[in-house]
Amino acid sequence: MALKATIFKADLQIADMDRNYYQNHALTLARHPSETDERMMVRLLAFALFAEERLEFGRGLSADDEPALWRKDLTGAIEQWIEVGLPDERDIRRACGRANRVVVLSYGGRGAEIWWNTNRDKLERQRNLTVINLPPASTQDSAALVSRSMSLQCTVQDGQAWLTDGERTVHIEPAVLQGIR
Repeated sequence: MALKATIFKADLQIADMDRNYYQNHALTLARHPSETDERMMVRLLAFALFAEERLEFGRGLSADDEPALWRKDLTGAIEQWIEVGLPDERDIRRACGRANRVVVLSYGGRGAEIWWNTNRDKLERQRNLTVINLPPASTQDSAALVSRSMSLQCTVQDGQAWLTDGERTVHIEPAVLQGIR
């Protein structure tokens, strides 16, 4: 018998001063049994950093042909493909061919450094690709904010983000390795 996803609800208030985007979102996140709290929160942070009206979560780890998040236009064409973690370089190149813009949010400290150094030469050829690395302390601390029902605020200013549940605040300084945020 297959394990079922765990459902999390998040009321996310976004104040992105860099993009002049101010919105509240009621989100439902399905966490795959093999997904960690840290990865789920990186997906939530990715939503906050790139939030737009049509941005939505993909089907998750069980769907190889979908990203963590994506935004499609009204015709169904993929405008933005957002992946989290350390995806295979071939999958990123394939995504760059399918979407107007591709973003990878890497995390994991030393593992992310090794991943970038291994794949950098091939990925730098992709003109529609942005690679952003998240500090390991920030992503690990964000996992402490997880609960089945979350009320979170995310403030983005000058390329930095603050994620808070009202009691604890996590400061995130994304490092752009390639492209623009």
